[in-house]
Amino acid sequence: MTLIEAAVHVRRRAYAPYSGYAVGSAILDDRGLVHVGCNVENISYGGCICAERSAAVRMVAEGGRRICEVAVATVDGGAPCGICLQFLAEFTDGDVLVHLVDESGTVESLRFDELLPHGFSSEAVSRTDRP
Repeated sequence: MTLIEAAVHVRRRAYAPYSGYAVGSAILDDRGLVHVGCNVENISYGGCICAERSAAVRMVAEGGRRICEVAVATVDGGAPCGICLQFLAEFTDGDVLVHLVDESGTVESLRFDELLPHGFSSEAVSRTDRP
């Protein structure tokens, strides 16, 4: 199964009773493993998790640390939201391709830095010993 097929497949498992906007995501890590996630909504909207973050959390839980490629499947080929892009930025760089696929199978592939051109990076943070 390709990365895009994995995103399309997991989209069917999304739990989106409030928005009706099902999303599936698949991440290829630097070990060649694919990690999938779907959006899961909750009546307490702050408790919702997007597909992209769901897949990234699964990657980390399974020992991955670097994202090499991402696929996102939606009804209309929508891009990841800002919080998901910033979350993914922790594990990737600007050269990574993000494939956006809609229900007709149309794919648009963009570089990560096109989607998040001025993301907040770990290198920009001064760390201290203070709690």
